Amino acid sequence: MILTVTPNPSLDRAYEVPPLDRGRVLRAGGERVDPGGKGVNVSRAVAAAGVRTTAVLPLGGAPGILLAELLGAQGVDVTAVSITGQTRSNIALTEPDGTLTKINSPGPALSPQESALLLDTVRSAATEATWVACCGSLPRGVGPDWYADLVARAHAAGARIALDPSGPTLPEVAAARPEVIKPDASELATAVGRPLPTLGDVVKAAEELRDRGAGAVLASLGGDGQLLVSAEGTYYGTAPAPVVRSTVGAGDASLAGFLIAGGTGPGALASALAHRAAAVQLPGSAMPTPADLRPDRVRVTEDPPLDLQLTDPGTP
Repeated sequence: MILTVTPNPSLDRAYEVPPLDRGRVLRAGGERVDPGGKGVNVSRAVAAAGVRTTAVLPLGGAPGILLAELLGAQGVDVTAVSITGQTRSNIALTEPDGTLTKINSPGPALSPQESALLLDTVRSAATEATWVACCGSLPRGVGPDWYADLVARAHAAGARIALDPSGPTLPEVAAARPEVIKPDASELATAVGRPLPTLGDVVKAAEELRDRGAGAVLASLGGDGQLLVSAEGTYYGTAPAPVVRSTVGAGDASLAGFLIAGGTGPGALASALAHRAAAVQLPGSAMPTPADLRPDRVRVTEDPPLDLQLTDPGTP
């Protein structure tokens, strides 16, 4: 079983719109309402693959009730931690050329008691899990040291843990000694304090995070592919996506694919790439099913082209 933790979940409303023209009324060509948050998306992708998953979520108000109902309809077990604040709602706008504009609300603040209860709930639920994946931003009232407590609870329950945080917290996250962390190029650049113009620069940055305590680094490089740096070796892969409809949740789908395939080695990287390529071809934050995957299009090598110039070098 794969357990996910989303400290700041949301309802995601996604619209397909014509090119944005500020100050004008736009009519959407398509609309979706999905349970949101990075960890929530991981659970949705895991469930779509037919693998058991439980989502641990702090939920409040009518949006929290709807979020839990939507997840249940998608085959995700929900373990809710009741909070006094109201679960947030986010908006995503996708233009015909694939340009994505997101409006994310800050979400509710958690009290110290609610934060502690969330940790206790993870510790209890993780006894049945092989992996715990904690993803997304921390709510107001919760500091980066919360990750160290979370990792300790997961390990005490006998589970491995993957972290995909949002925000400038990677050094603290790595120091908590999770088995896997999953940054993108910009997050890596911020963590090491310099741009990463080539794949070789990304490898060096990932190795620095491993030196800080992370077991493995699964780096998402957008259209340039993904990189896995671990004790087993360094692997790089790509998977083309002929059409990009939405990148919302694509990184979360890739983490789900990685964990479903065992969470280690080139086979897991290949699964991550296949899931991401499938996700970007779907609307909104829809998660791929096995029928959407094209593993024949995935290429993984143990000899990464270190001089490859990246499309996005990241901005520290």
